[in-house]
Amino acid sequence: MNSIAIINGPNLNLIGSREPEIYGYQSLNDYFKTFKTSYPDCTISVFQSNIEGELINYIHQCKDNVQGIILNAGAYTHTSVALADAIAAINIPVIEVHISNVLAREDYRKTSFIASKCIGSISGLGLQGYELALRYFIDSN
Repeated sequence: MNSIAIINGPNLNLIGSREPEIYGYQSLNDYFKTFKTSYPDCTISVFQSNIEGELINYIHQCKDNVQGIILNAGAYTHTSVALADAIAAINIPVIEVHISNVLAREDYRKTSFIASKCIGSISGLGLQGYELALRYFIDSN
């Protein structure tokens, strides 16, 4: 059985109402309810915080409890050396996911401090990026 943590960073709690032309109209809560039922053989935990330290603490808690992490660090992707250090410290594979194509947006979004600590990145495929990341973990097990 796969145990996967999905961790979402700042402002992702507003998906569904925040800039729907970029992020769509479906909330993450609604998406993950359906998502989890599609993978009954996986234990999937979902965590979201707008606070960098809480994200780091949750990553640390995953150390001995999950086989993989799907991380959408939101804007912390482009600013947080501390999140990168947390990923490097736990020795668990992490896939970076972004709903929008960050490379087609503002210049500051083209830098990821976490990408070099992750096994891969998925960007610009909407909410489907989470499922693609999960499929990778399932298929590589």
